[in-house]
Amino acid sequence: MAIRTELSLRLQNSPGSLARLCQVLGDERINLLAFSLDVSGTLRLIVDNHIHAAATLREQHYRVEERDVLYTVMPNQPGALGKAVRLVADAGINLDYAYATGVESDRMVGVVIGVPDPMRASAASGI
Repeated sequence: MAIRTELSLRLQNSPGSLARLCQVLGDERINLLAFSLDVSGTLRLIVDNHIHAAATLREQHYRVEERDVLYTVMPNQPGALGKAVRLVADAGINLDYAYATGVESDRMVGVVIGVPDPMRASAASGI
């Protein structure tokens, strides 16, 4: 499992909010690898260049928070996620949240796991 920097921010609950943010990132050639948007407007992003993305979003007056998370790619098959999170659980580490991205026909999916201490979780789980 790799440790990546996740960006999080709040979007307004209005038509086009996510589209505007995606346009800003796209104009800067920043690629989204995974994202999660919940009903409260909290948007979590994994991008290919978090430093450029955070600076760009801040220039556009978004309040961006950064957090280290676990990011891994695993087989797109039944039970794969269960095995990965079991390793984290067996190390005594609680998950704050998780989200994934993939396509049904692809062989692999990307998974983001938010934990209190990503370095410890990565080392303890052996993944």
